[in-house]
Amino acid sequence: MKEKVEAILDKLRPMLMMDGGNIELVDVKDDEVQVRLVGACGMCPSSTMTMKMGVERAIREELPEIKRVVAV
Repeated sequence: MKEKVEAILDKLRPMLMMDGGNIELVDVKDDEVQVRLVGACGMCPSSTMTMKMGVERAIREELPEIKRVVAV
């Protein structure tokens, strides 16, 4: 499962890197993915929107068994 999530994150990274940030996969537990936004994304006021509308949506589209994505 981690490999599948990492592959999805690899597709999103170029977009985040353009804004000076990145994303790290921390863990996948049951139906939850834990990630860490780093760089500019870690302190960006729009990071919550990035998580819900970007990262979570992309992961859940490809892996519907994932129920939520949380920043740690």
